[in-house]
Amino acid sequence: MSDPNAGKRAAARAAADLIQDGTTVGFGTGSTFRFVLERLAERMRDGLKVRGVPTSKATAELAQTLGVPVVALDEVERLDLAIDGADEVDPQKNLIKGGGGAHVRERIVAAAAKELVVIVDDSKLVPVLGKAFLLPVEVLPFGWKHSERRVAATGCKPQLRQRDGKPFVTDNGNYVLDCKYDGIDDPAWLDDHLDGLVGVVDHGLFVGMAGRVLVGDAAGKVRTIG
Repeated sequence: MSDPNAGKRAAARAAADLIQDGTTVGFGTGSTFRFVLERLAERMRDGLKVRGVPTSKATAELAQTLGVPVVALDEVERLDLAIDGADEVDPQKNLIKGGGGAHVRERIVAAAAKELVVIVDDSKLVPVLGKAFLLPVEVLPFGWKHSERRVAATGCKPQLRQRDGKPFVTDNGNYVLDCKYDGIDDPAWLDDHLDGLVGVVDHGLFVGMAGRVLVGDAAGKVRTIG
């Protein structure tokens, strides 16, 4: 029986093997990143020294459970590397992230790193962002319906993310609007426009931020998009 996680696991382990001794690394969030931490724990047993800046409480807790040390971003000047998954990757290596709701911290950590290494399986590669996956836009709870109208004016249908019948709240204490676009033909324009909207904290568009993209397939082979 084939392993549905074979591609993600292979890409994650390949990324973990890029980490050099004594470095500080940005730790992503999500199911794929768990495989990175598991591989790092293996390498630490062989003597690797590394510390990570987690992008979510969930990642911080998992790292600590596995014995991988974590540090706050404000305690370091620069990250040697950041590793994270993605929900979609287009041919220009622009990304949609934020299915787990950690996109704001993920963007901050990615911007603080010398390189963002993206780990995905080949199902995440798309010709155009946003046709299948909803773009998360994080907004302040105060006046969020007004922010929703401003976001909708960019050409999408936003919906407040819910959990257990209540608004989903990010680690930052904000709400998330999951926005349905009929494809995002100009990610750079949308990135810039959303950044300028009052009430919007940040969003899950990563434009021009990715370095290498490691793509795993069902056979466990990994190729690099540089």
